[in-house]
Amino acid sequence: MKAISTTIAIGMLAFFLSTQTYATDAGHTSEAMEHAGEAVAHGEMGHAKDALKHAKESLGHAKAARDDHAASHKHMDEAIKHLEEAIKHAEMDHPGEAAKHTGEAIKHMRESGH
Repeated sequence: MKAISTTIAIGMLAFFLSTQTYATDAGHTSEAMEHAGEAVAHGEMGHAKDALKHAKESLGHAKAARDDHAASHKHMDEAIKHLEEAIKHAEMDHPGEAAKHTGEAIKHMRESGH
């Protein structure tokens, strides 16, 4: 009887610990998408400085999401490439092109499964 109770307790502990891991993954992806959306909006409005700021924030969260969950590497790697391009274009004062790359990054973040 004690073995059954112990097994159930360990199983519940493992479940609760793993749900926090998935919540962290989703948190980084959600933050990355939120900042990417802001970067797109600012890029389309011609605000390169604000687009740059949000693209950099999105990049940091996208990298954290990629590192947290190996299965999403492919899409998060693509999202990171597009965010890096968005940052380059925003730094060159090309907000429209930055917005396009950030939009592509959002697509890949959605496909990452988080």
